[in-house]
Amino acid sequence: MADKEAVEKKQEAKIEEMKAEMDRLRAKAKQAEADSEIKYKEKMMELEALKDEAESKLDSLKKSSKDAWSEISTGLESATQSLSTAIKSAKQEFK
Repeated sequence: MADKEAVEKKQEAKIEEMKAEMDRLRAKAKQAEADSEIKYKEKMMELEALKDEAESKLDSLKKSSKDAWSEISTGLESATQSLSTAIKSAKQEFK
């Protein structure tokens, strides 16, 4: 039968090893969280740019003459569709 001190040292070493593994897992989780936060911020910047473009085109439409509105309307429709698609993509990505 193993002596008490040997068993204690062996179990203490196992626990220390597991604590080190837990620390590595925490570090990986923090890294993943940081990566996710970066991706989220990048996506939100992209969405803001698309929203700004759509608002700009809407403003142009509001200021346009009756003769020019049709061409501007097409650009506005394209911009709002791009924004909608990007929002749907972001919602899927960040479920």
